Amino acid sequence: MSVGKCGILLTFLIVFEVASQADGDLMSMMDFRYWRCVMKREWKCPDSEINFFLYTPEHPFKQWVDVRHGVDHLYAYGWKPDRKNVMIIHGFNGTYSKSPMTFIRDAYLSRKDYNVFMVDWAPLTRFPCYLSSLSNLKLAAQCTAQLYSYLTQGGALAKMITCVGHSLGAHVCGMMSNHLTEKQYKIVGLDPARPLVSAYGSRQFRLSRDDAYVVQVLHTNAGFLGESGLVGHVDFCINGGRLQPGCKGHFMRIARCSHFKSSCYFAASVRKSLRLVGVPCDTSCPKERGPWGIRYDGKAIRLGDDVPDSSRGMYCVKIDHEEDCPFD
Repeated sequence: MSVGKCGILLTFLIVFEVASQADGDLMSMMDFRYWRCVMKREWKCPDSEINFFLYTPEHPFKQWVDVRHGVDHLYAYGWKPDRKNVMIIHGFNGTYSKSPMTFIRDAYLSRKDYNVFMVDWAPLTRFPCYLSSLSNLKLAAQCTAQLYSYLTQGGALAKMITCVGHSLGAHVCGMMSNHLTEKQYKIVGLDPARPLVSAYGSRQFRLSRDDAYVVQVLHTNAGFLGESGLVGHVDFCINGGRLQPGCKGHFMRIARCSHFKSSCYFAASVRKSLRLVGVPCDTSCPKERGPWGIRYDGKAIRLGDDVPDSSRGMYCVKIDHEEDCPFD
């Protein structure tokens, strides 16, 4: 989208917002649709454009979850309350059914001790609809919080539920806590989205360490498509945090590839097929060339699902080989 079109669209959205406020409840309840984009105007869950799919080690295929049904609905699908649970949320122009989100899904399924929930809000975050995607974050978080409550009411322990989000999906994980009486236990943010979020997003709008008792963040395109600096309780700045090996092409493709690498690295660490070790370093990310501010007063930790919950600060990770990471 050209700069001129962006400016026209922003003006149109502002005019629409003013008009909707002037017209009252009727306009505020109407979804705003332009081109292929959708801006939700009614905050009501469940919503037909936000869906949840359950996968279990015994049933590794999608099973649609309707939170309006009783928990027996989950048991019939093979959900087990004594297992850990993970909710995986894609970002802008993503989908639950394509790589690299499927890599994360399959990595957790390979562990055999997880119920895996994929959150699909693709109709609300299509390209080139970034502005409306930002607006739709609130509803995506609200409806996913309903899924979270559904699991806890069904017997799942909060300490055994992890929300894993990539890009805008990381902010959905964070915003869920606005709709819960008790904040989540653990969130993993994979290169949380930066464009417009860092400049205009309030603390309630973006992922922060206040959103869960344990917030872990991976940075792979920090300062461009991904957030920079210390975001969670423990952050991993990978290969300097900005550009990743194996990403080629024009600048935007390299940035996008690097942005998606966070999901691939995390999936490999969950599957334990790739040993990623972080060493303590200063809180800046991305890192400038040089020694990366390595500190020698702390212990190295292994990145992945088993990071100690007590870990704090920034850790630098060096990956020498080009990890295969196709994405759609």
